[in-house]
Amino acid sequence: MVSIEKEKSVEMEGTSHEEIFHHVITIMEEKINQPPRRLSENAGNEFCCIFRVPESFVGINKKAYQPHIVSIGPYHYGKDHLEMMQEHKWRFLGSFLHRTRRHNVDLVLLFRAVEQMEERMRECYSEMIEIDKNSLVKMMVLDGCFVVELFCIVGGLSDTNIDDPIFNMQWILTFIMRDLLRLENQIPFFILETLFKLSISGSDRKNVRSLTQLSLEFFNYMVQRPVEVIENHADLIGKHLLDLFRMSFLPSSSQVTPRNRTTSSSGELSRNTSSTERTSTISTCLSEETSKMSTSSTEEPSTFLQLIPSAKKLHLAGIQFKPGKSDSFLDVKFNNGVLQIPLLTIDDFLSSVFLNCVAFEQCYHYITNHVTTYATFMGCLINTPSDAGKDVAFDIEKSYLSKLFEDVNEYYRNDWHVRWAGFKHTYFDMPWSFMSAMAALILLILTLIQAFFGMYPYIFPRKSPK
Repeated sequence: MVSIEKEKSVEMEGTSHEEIFHHVITIMEEKINQPPRRLSENAGNEFCCIFRVPESFVGINKKAYQPHIVSIGPYHYGKDHLEMMQEHKWRFLGSFLHRTRRHNVDLVLLFRAVEQMEERMRECYSEMIEIDKNSLVKMMVLDGCFVVELFCIVGGLSDTNIDDPIFNMQWILTFIMRDLLRLENQIPFFILETLFKLSISGSDRKNVRSLTQLSLEFFNYMVQRPVEVIENHADLIGKHLLDLFRMSFLPSSSQVTPRNRTTSSSGELSRNTSSTERTSTISTCLSEETSKMSTSSTEEPSTFLQLIPSAKKLHLAGIQFKPGKSDSFLDVKFNNGVLQIPLLTIDDFLSSVFLNCVAFEQCYHYITNHVTTYATFMGCLINTPSDAGKDVAFDIEKSYLSKLFEDVNEYYRNDWHVRWAGFKHTYFDMPWSFMSAMAALILLILTLIQAFFGMYPYIFPRKSPK
């Protein structure tokens, strides 16, 4: 870079200041009009839903965001440590074609079906996909058929060899499950849906479970949920597998309206919004933020900053913790001083899914921030409010737990609850403390009774008979 600048400076020797000025302006104008090389033109649109994880996230836990055994989609295509699974993909594509040949499905049909969606596919990625049309379509067909056939085999819709290493060696399938739920390792769900529908004949479609149900059943080996829960989500349609898995945990009672957007009736950002309306919306947002800043010095801090205290402090304030009975770990409730949190075992799989869901919610602003909210909530309980939600953009007021945060803080700030909890902790927490307190109370009552009867004759003397 330095040598290039030196060469340019040599070339510019002998030219006037005015010529240099116009030359620089020309270069800048060319740069402005130049299409982006890495950033997709659709970045920021609703269709753009598959992202590179921000560097601030990757620096914390790089392994959580990058595939370990199989690449799906263009971001990690061709990496050396993922080449082993490429041979398995071709084998699964052969199995897919063998199963669907009675429906007259062949490679030509698959290629043509995916080829028609090339432009739509490219719009889904936040970075420019520098792969030619045929190579991209081939990749999508290969990766898509691999995923669909994998789900069909596990779901019992396709036969498999008992000696198949993917199913014979349990660790491989476990790593595949994790890799299929990494944000950078996704292909659009409509590609999978198209390939799946081609693999099922029209007469069989009514009797066959949906691709969504097969997908959730596949991941149910890692996060076990009742069959009824999976069936209730059979009609969900996600942007990709990670989004689908995330959506299946959203509480049915919660708001699922996308955040920070002017939404239409379908919850999407209206494309027909005029530039004047968009400017008005931006101005409104800015004026609200300015208003908050101007009043912050005279009023109490807004709930935007009021995260809940740690579990230890909440317990000392009299708040009880009980396991929730909901099928979704996101369904946290608070009522009458009792905080109900569904039981959840955090293992390597869920830890990876959590991190990728948070990254997805941070990058894609057309969805709710349920997982980010939940992670922040649990961070508050386990650590301190200052640690919770670190390095993520998070607004409590617009989260699905906003009312819970408000109620918990209100209960915690009530002095009566704190004093009563302290009294119970001091005198009723241990059996001996309770017995001592009861003995002291009985002794006090007996003393008062004795004092009363001792003073009674003096206060109310008997009247002598006349």
